[in-house]
Amino acid sequence: MFILPQNNILSFFHYLCPNIFYFMTFSELNLNKALISALDDLGYQQPTSIQEKVFSVVMSGKDVLGIAQTGTGKTFAYLLPTLRQWQFSKDRHPQIMIVVPTRELVVQVVREIEKLTKYMSVVTVGVYGGANINTQADIVENGLDIIVGTPGRIMDLVYRGVLRLKNIKKLIIDEVDEMLNLGFRPQLSSIFDLLTNKRQNLLFSATITDEVDALLNTFFNDPVRIEAAPVGTPLENIHQFAYEVPNFNTKVNLLDHLLADEEEMSKVMVFVSTKSFADQMCDKLSLKYGEKVGVIHSNKAQNNRFNTVKNFQSNEIRILIATDIIARGIDILEVTHVINFDVPDIAEHYIHRIGRTGRADKQGISLTFVTPKEKEFQEAIEELMKRKIEILEFPEAVEISNVLIPDELPKVQMKTIQMKPKIEIGGAFHEKSAKNKKVNNKVRWQDKMKKKYGKPKTRGQKKK
Repeated sequence: MFILPQNNILSFFHYLCPNIFYFMTFSELNLNKALISALDDLGYQQPTSIQEKVFSVVMSGKDVLGIAQTGTGKTFAYLLPTLRQWQFSKDRHPQIMIVVPTRELVVQVVREIEKLTKYMSVVTVGVYGGANINTQADIVENGLDIIVGTPGRIMDLVYRGVLRLKNIKKLIIDEVDEMLNLGFRPQLSSIFDLLTNKRQNLLFSATITDEVDALLNTFFNDPVRIEAAPVGTPLENIHQFAYEVPNFNTKVNLLDHLLADEEEMSKVMVFVSTKSFADQMCDKLSLKYGEKVGVIHSNKAQNNRFNTVKNFQSNEIRILIATDIIARGIDILEVTHVINFDVPDIAEHYIHRIGRTGRADKQGISLTFVTPKEKEFQEAIEELMKRKIEILEFPEAVEISNVLIPDELPKVQMKTIQMKPKIEIGGAFHEKSAKNKKVNNKVRWQDKMKKKYGKPKTRGQKKK
């Protein structure tokens, strides 16, 4: 008789066949006791693929290009080896700098660092635009070990003279493809120019574009390319489905029908294409679900965005409506469903959207509403993933609307009328003879007589 180790089926097979089933644990990595204790408190035992592959390369001191989609654990992939190599310094200028594209990611990364440094004396500061720069400047000036920030705010603090980058030993740029899409190339170049050459560069991206390649060629030193679950690889924990919907208003009816099942759809993210429509959708759903609905996009104030995410995390908000720019900046566990109200026209955005669910080994579901006009976007997504999205039968209880929005109305083809060319009509069809041409010149009598007699004629002398 034997006892099943950890009461886990994988551990059971490992127990029976240790040479066949092998799973690396964090304790087997070269981590210090403080990090192992923090991971134990978090309940993490085994590294993900990207975490396992990146660790030894970062520890060797080489530059790294990590290609991994959202939800693969890449934040811990660069934090674990970076924190393992961190050493206390009396000089209170930062040794590690992490650059991310959005304020949500700044907060998220700072939170993850604080979890891992629970038993370490590491001071981490997050900086981003939209907050009081004077307050952030005071905090930075008091000293720190790790700075996490958006490119623009980092440069603002550098120009103020409160942030010095001379001690930076590790530069980490996360979501670099999205950062370049948002136009941060000038700020990134300025940051690189201010750093010393004696540093290690770690870059993580979901996709490798021409701009990313140009950045690598200019500022990196032959980085080691590490790929784990690239962007076209769908997460296995996410079950993907789609509904074929005839028009926009039927999508609204379908969404309302699905959200009625509060028990199954307990934590839902609804992605829409524009900020204005996100606000309209929030207003509409709030009439039925009240404060259980929240909206987040780049036009929202910083405190509003943070509080909305916090309330969604704590289940005070059940339905969160968001735009694509927020898709990479939210790391919330136990999102049961992601609903793509519209199909993104960029296939990679679909992967980032659905990556909000199925995190930390949890199962998730994504549902996509596809109109005939969006079919080509669906096909592009399926080509990227190399797999089909399963089409579900349209619910009979959902009313199919006949009301079309302006974009769906048929275009009226106006008949083009060809105008006959205008013909310039001149005078008579033949020239008049010289004698018939009327000349309005007054002829004097003297000139007439001279022409007739060849010499001037007079009327005679006047009588006295």
